[in-house]
Amino acid sequence: MAQSLSSPEIGREIVAAGYRTNLHDQGEGAPVLLIHGSGPGVTAWANWRGIIPQLAQHRLVIAPDMLGFGYSERPTDQQYSQQRWVEHAIGVLDTLGIQQADIVGNSFGGGLALALAIRHPERVRRLVLMGSVGVSFPITAGLEMAWGYTPSLANMRQLLDVFAYDRNLVNDELAELRYQASIRPGFQESFSAMFPPPRQNGVDDLASSEADIRALPHEALVIHGREDQIIPLEASLTLAQWLPRSQLHVFGQCGHWTQIEHAGRFARLVEDFLAEADAADQQQNRA
Repeated sequence: MAQSLSSPEIGREIVAAGYRTNLHDQGEGAPVLLIHGSGPGVTAWANWRGIIPQLAQHRLVIAPDMLGFGYSERPTDQQYSQQRWVEHAIGVLDTLGIQQADIVGNSFGGGLALALAIRHPERVRRLVLMGSVGVSFPITAGLEMAWGYTPSLANMRQLLDVFAYDRNLVNDELAELRYQASIRPGFQESFSAMFPPPRQNGVDDLASSEADIRALPHEALVIHGREDQIIPLEASLTLAQWLPRSQLHVFGQCGHWTQIEHAGRFARLVEDFLAEADAADQQQNRA
């Protein structure tokens, strides 16, 4: 059964970079843009639903379905690239009239957050990269499975076993949610077009150069699950070495979805990191 129009995954519609975009926004204050991952059936709501209410207590949280994902428009040419997704993210900020935001990127979204900061440094205040791509690495069996997904509930359940360290935290309800999203009309065609074989090319397209990463001036929080089978921990170790103003936090007994498996800790860690920037801004405004 397809998703109903009353699905909680549907927020409100805006037009960003010329594309109809499904968006969730809650709260008030300093804006933070949440960019989801690229697993099959992903939406902003599926990815961030446990985090949005906590972060929205102190700031404006913006969580779009990125171009081609979820309930956002799929371009007719079915052409996807790092540059096109970054342009879409900037379009979201432009449409909302936001000049600068903190960016939290999950996996694929981390690669986009990094590329956005490189191309538009003035639009980013602080970066949070969680289980992030953004550097090149040999594609893992888990990521190959995710990008090569073919729709079935059994395949989705198997994939969630790879995503999560503790399967009890990623339940059958989420599997059903993600599976139903993956069989909506047009989804599989779009998803297949994003990361065709050889899928190593997808990893490399989402990577930024070492020189560009080392030149970033932004404070960055790099987060990774130690048992991540999708994106290797080594990717975040490299990011933490290359980003000059970074800190690294590794969660033990955690797979790819830190924001689900350690939701409370993740939210507090991110909130504390962003609150430092709030305090610095307030002090500067008083000076």
